[in-house]
Amino acid sequence: MKRREFAIVGLSVVFDTALARAQPGGTVYQVGVLDPYVAADDFNDQLRLAFTDTGLIDGRNVRFHWRYADGDITRLPALGAELAGLKVAAIVAIGAPAIRAAQQATAATPVIAGSDDLVGEGLVASLGRTSGMTTGWSILASELNTKRLELLKSIVPAATRIGVLWDPDTGSSPLDALRHVTAELGVDIRIEEVRRAEDLDRAFAALTVWRAEAVNVLASPLLHALRGAIIERAARDRLPAIYQWGETAAAGGLLSYGPSHREVLHGMARQLGRLLKGTKVGDIPVEQPTEFKLVVNLKTAKALGLSVPPSLLARADELIE
Repeated sequence: MKRREFAIVGLSVVFDTALARAQPGGTVYQVGVLDPYVAADDFNDQLRLAFTDTGLIDGRNVRFHWRYADGDITRLPALGAELAGLKVAAIVAIGAPAIRAAQQATAATPVIAGSDDLVGEGLVASLGRTSGMTTGWSILASELNTKRLELLKSIVPAATRIGVLWDPDTGSSPLDALRHVTAELGVDIRIEEVRRAEDLDRAFAALTVWRAEAVNVLASPLLHALRGAIIERAARDRLPAIYQWGETAAAGGLLSYGPSHREVLHGMARQLGRLLKGTKVGDIPVEQPTEFKLVVNLKTAKALGLSVPPSLLARADELIE
């Protein structure tokens, strides 16, 4: 057995045993998972792995009830109410619309939330000791969206018109942060709202008319779910684009810069484990990532006729060739 595999198994046993001791009469905890998108997604595969790695074993010490909105966020309130009706011990909610739906469905059930800016989106009051029933991970969206704009400018230094794909459900704070650095970078930005897949054709058509020279795809669960279509349209229009997660660059996007999915999802799973073992939600502070990866797809850069600066190559954590 490899060392990493041994460590994961050992950690799983520790968490599993602790949870078993905490359960009255060996009760299996009921936990809801509220997801705006679909079951067949690499994000959900990684979340399931995070639960297992941290000792939350479905069918043994936890019974997970997954609810998916299949991209239609108007379904989330009903799905949240359904989970509340099951009297689950906690709800794990992904993205601002799902978190709001869980909060509105029940004021008594703890919510483990994963979103781009929990404070900026008005989902928690602060990152310290929580005053409500929600904690989780907030992934520094505003700061990282700005950093991604800087990185994009470094690979297309002559660009002065940069399009921005924005999901309004993430709030306006990312846009405020971007506007503060445009003059410093010498660029104008055009913001295009994307609320559903059908908005992408309109957004890219508008950017073409505006003569955009690159695209900053802002942090958003929706935009991540639409990454395949965005990569395809950016390639069609020959627009260099930067994304949030490394998986998108690996799938054909030009650049990505952001936190590690593993760190965030395993962190949420550990928070859930603490909650189920009896820690009050108010004693579990909101966490933020500490690991960030820059991924550069050299194959995509070549297809776009771009020369990646040596300074960017030196900073990259991963090069896709």
